[in-house]
Amino acid sequence: MSDCQLYLISPLDVSGTFPDRLEKAVAAGPVAAFQFRVKDMDQHDAAHLAGPLQEICAQADIAFIVNDSISLAKRLKADGVHLGQGDGSVEEARDELGHDAQIGVTCHASRHMAMEAGENGADYVAFGSFYPSQTKASEHRPDLETLTWWQSIFEIPCVAIGGITPQNASPLIEAGADFLAVSAAVWAAADEAEAIREFHKVL
Repeated sequence: MSDCQLYLISPLDVSGTFPDRLEKAVAAGPVAAFQFRVKDMDQHDAAHLAGPLQEICAQADIAFIVNDSISLAKRLKADGVHLGQGDGSVEEARDELGHDAQIGVTCHASRHMAMEAGENGADYVAFGSFYPSQTKASEHRPDLETLTWWQSIFEIPCVAIGGITPQNASPLIEAGADFLAVSAAVWAAADEAEAIREFHKVL
């Protein structure tokens, strides 16, 4: 049993029955954080869709993280924001969201980006894509040693992301990932609850 935890990322479509699917998934096993990830959507519409999902996360004691948008995270009073390169600075997010917000930064395969993010006050850094991903195409392929190196030097948690499944997760856990960010392996599965249970067999 490792200390590694699940970080669940939403599909782009969170309308319709998705709140029921999320509720089913998080009831199947512990999830540390949920990232609300929608694209090209009016903020009012995004906030409307986020409401029931945020409530599910609050009831299950799951951190609700907004992808990319500091302003949406502030509007929702979310637990934090995940910043890609170019989505705003850690300092800006901290000023807008406050001391207690969880601020994560995408660092691709770059140790330099990760060190900068840590120095700027990020609460976690994300490396990836470790495997080919259905969720987000990426030419960045960090090696496992990046996770081990980070763990040996820094206290800030690291997240592994990109194409992670129950079948390929073990090397990432062994290398030192604090969190596995997963999306398609859960939402494209025939049964999202079973997918969560399968991840917990290897955690």
